[in-house]
Amino acid sequence: MIPSTQFRSFLFAAALVAAPSIDAQQPKDGTAVLERMRAAYAGKWYHTLTFVQKTTVTRPDSTKNVTKTVSTWYESMRHTSAGVQLRIDRGDPAEGNGVLYTADSSWRFRDGKLIAASADGNDFLPLIEGVYVQPIERTVREVKKMNVDLSKVRAGRWRDRDVWIVGATAASDTTSPQFWVDQQRNVVVRAVVNLSPTSLLDILLDGYVTVGPAMLATKIVMSTGGKVIQEEEYSDWKTDIDLPASLFDITNWKTGTHWAKQAGSAKP
Repeated sequence: MIPSTQFRSFLFAAALVAAPSIDAQQPKDGTAVLERMRAAYAGKWYHTLTFVQKTTVTRPDSTKNVTKTVSTWYESMRHTSAGVQLRIDRGDPAEGNGVLYTADSSWRFRDGKLIAASADGNDFLPLIEGVYVQPIERTVREVKKMNVDLSKVRAGRWRDRDVWIVGATAASDTTSPQFWVDQQRNVVVRAVVNLSPTSLLDILLDGYVTVGPAMLATKIVMSTGGKVIQEEEYSDWKTDIDLPASLFDITNWKTGTHWAKQAGSAKP
């Protein structure tokens, strides 16, 4: 799932179906693009998602040599009337290390203890989940926090498919915060977000698979400065399963019931 000042796992989990677009005409603005996304899956989108993620992080070390670390994360997402929540367990859930995201806040844990809370949410939650299941006004409000200019939209091409690019009106504009939506499938396939005032993160969503009436992007690649810094590969995904509220309780992070432990995906 996607970071802001830190590299997030982006769940990025984005979904799509091979259905015709609702309206092939140029949308008037980014809000119209979001409305098309919502209408395309009205009443069809899942409200919970779990998956196992192989995470490969590439960083230079103190000697400027590139090092890669590979770890397994366990991710749980749900939508409720209070909004979308994403729980990421970095490693065995029994160890209690991870983070809980909403669209506008985050809470970080080590050994089951809360070590930091921030008004720094997961930018992608509104685009990969919220847009399909919540009022459009809320999605617009949350997306604006990405600093995407919703008044700007243009047609483009991405991997031989037509896309709407929200946040830019010129092909030469590669640095403004923006997200790219497949015109036919109505899902985000690429985004450029700010890591800082001088650093951009380019996020690609790929490896789509069928998930009920929708699909899931099972491979995410994040780059900055033209260099890949994080790759994500999803497996064991499940949708619309019952997730207890305790799984998202910041006062019960380590001891609550976790689907990965129950399924034997992680050590007990």
